[in-house]
Amino acid sequence: MNGYIETLPSENQERLIGADASHAWFSVYMPNQGWLDFDPTNNQMAMDKHITVAVGRDYQDVIPLKGVILGAGRHELKVSVDVARLNN
Repeated sequence: MNGYIETLPSENQERLIGADASHAWFSVYMPNQGWLDFDPTNNQMAMDKHITVAVGRDYQDVIPLKGVILGAGRHELKVSVDVARLNN
């Protein structure tokens, strides 16, 4: 799975706007429980802070950006992502 994860600042730290990045985790099917999502990077089960964008057999199936640029000159891509809950 590929998507984003909501990150929260440490106590007494400011929230960094645009600092969230794409993230990947995996799922395992357990016959009596269904699909369970695991995030080994953060040593936790993927729960409500994980936002799924794509699902595939491996990371090659869910690459967040894929393509070809043809042309002369220099190209640069900058991306920033901010994941935040809306308070209703």
